[in-house]
Amino acid sequence: MRVICLPRRTVRLRLTALYGVVFLVSGAVLLSISGGVAASRSAGAVRAAHSAGGVLSAAVPVAAGASSDSGLVVGSLTALAVMTVVWAGVGWLVAGRVLRPLRQITAATQRISADRLHERLALAGPSDELTDLAGTIDGLLERLEGAFAAQRRFVANASHELRTPLATMRASLDVAVAKPGPVPDQTVALAGRVRAELDRVDRLLEGFLVLARAQDGAAGRPGDDLVALGDLAGAALAARAGDIAARRLTVEHAAGWCGWVAGNETLLGRMAGNVIDNAIGHNTDGGWIRVATEADGGTARLVVETGGPVLDPARVAELGQPFRRLGADRTGSDGGAGLGLSIVAAVAAAHGGTLDLRARAEGGLRVSIGLPLAAGVAPAGVPA
Repeated sequence: MRVICLPRRTVRLRLTALYGVVFLVSGAVLLSISGGVAASRSAGAVRAAHSAGGVLSAAVPVAAGASSDSGLVVGSLTALAVMTVVWAGVGWLVAGRVLRPLRQITAATQRISADRLHERLALAGPSDELTDLAGTIDGLLERLEGAFAAQRRFVANASHELRTPLATMRASLDVAVAKPGPVPDQTVALAGRVRAELDRVDRLLEGFLVLARAQDGAAGRPGDDLVALGDLAGAALAARAGDIAARRLTVEHAAGWCGWVAGNETLLGRMAGNVIDNAIGHNTDGGWIRVATEADGGTARLVVETGGPVLDPARVAELGQPFRRLGADRTGSDGGAGLGLSIVAAVAAAHGGTLDLRARAEGGLRVSIGLPLAAGVAPAGVPA
């Protein structure tokens, strides 16, 4: 069965149809009035001929007048049809002209995202309903930008302030355990558990700080450093060699093309480290990790794949959001709080990139980070 796709009923199409219908109806009314006048004139001519007693002599002029009126009606209908088509075209152009500011507002609004709230529509033109709409949207964007900035400042400040009491608690534990004299085993065990939880909270706060910094446009603005994604991945693997060995993981690192990108080296390094941490933690003992750097047009991609159990694609798609985890065994640089991949997504977005998460059909996860290639990079991946 063949499916016929009808054109979308846009506002411009509806306005064009409205213009055409209005012109057609008005033209039909005008023709009806003209036809009525012509018919009245013909009837009056016939009555005048009868009253004068010249039926035979008047028959020819009356017939000629009727034929002339019929030709006038046909010509008028033809002209109405032609002008209806012409007027529909004019209506299409006029509707496009009238709706152009709305298209500009729609395009600008779609371009503005959570990390570009500083942009404004700034619609130029006369003071009318459209400029009022654009001004209202600009005011909304300003309030949203203030709310987002206040939220990030609060998270960063709270995380920073909480580090001081944590350090004090950790120092108190060390002093209590190091006092002269025998320390009960229960106290030592309790101090070890408390210290482990303090370390967990400290990693969580560190994750909050990095996330807030990555979501801040000024901190993640590209162009600060020239960084090779391949080198970042290699450094992250080397720094976690002990964890990889402890889980007996086989690592395949396709060294070669570097993938030069411009950005904040510290944040990009944390991004690569979090992806490797995720690959180590969300894996099976004796499993494997595959790391590669690829080129995709003007985009450099860092791809990390892991083996493991088959994952739910719907839940995998949510892992880029804060505090989303697949299970209780999920670990990472944030201590399993579910911030690892959300930090990756925030760092990638701050550098104009994307994070793509996919569940592998054979089991495991595929993480792909796409970042714009740095300007002035030769095809071989070496800075020009």
